[in-house]
Amino acid sequence: MYPEIFKIGPLTVYSYGLMLVIAFFVSTYLTRAQAKKSGIDPGIIFNFCFTVFVWGVIGARIFYCLENFDYYRQNLIEVVMLQRGGLSWFGGLISATIIGPLYLKRRNIPVYKTLDLLVPFIALAQAIGRIGCLLNGCCFGKVSAYGIYFPAHERILVPVQIISVLLLLVIFARLRILQETKHKDGVIFFLYLFLYSLKRFFVEFLRADNPAVILNLTLFQVLSLLVFIYSIYMLIRIRTQKN
Repeated sequence: MYPEIFKIGPLTVYSYGLMLVIAFFVSTYLTRAQAKKSGIDPGIIFNFCFTVFVWGVIGARIFYCLENFDYYRQNLIEVVMLQRGGLSWFGGLISATIIGPLYLKRRNIPVYKTLDLLVPFIALAQAIGRIGCLLNGCCFGKVSAYGIYFPAHERILVPVQIISVLLLLVIFARLRILQETKHKDGVIFFLYLFLYSLKRFFVEFLRADNPAVILNLTLFQVLSLLVFIYSIYMLIRIRTQKN
């Protein structure tokens, strides 16, 4: 599509990297604005968002490279070439959910309350990031006569990136509505995991870049099922707890 936005001398602005930067600043700005309404220090939220973003990207890249180990073993220099795409949400989830709570606990900040504040805007950031995937031509769909022509693949493919953008915007809207109502801490965070894993499981059927690993399911569908089950368990647990 448009992997390169423009060039200024030796500097090249890549669409994928640009969308990541836009996603970070938009989501962080909106999270800070919401923090003010919730009585949380916006400065702390910015530092937290930056920490989660950096470690999320690191974890997402490591997971993606491990998933494609044979290729990156022979092309080590490309491990750091994020402008070409290649981030795994599950890798980012693992690293961010380890580093994020540790960061908050060290500063005596409520973990679930802060995660509830953040995750709607993470969904929005993901939607913006998927636009980068569309422009870059990565995370592509299966061949279809009713899709979009992708020059990088020289075929008409299902525009799974656009489908993901729309579904992520729906998730964002649902979480924001819940955010404005009375709820128990942790509900929004685990609802996000529930909705995203459900979305990812079904979208995987339309994607062509991930091979089946077991029972004709991709690795990400298996992981989505695990996250889906865990999020249901936690939502029930939170709902039934008095405190």
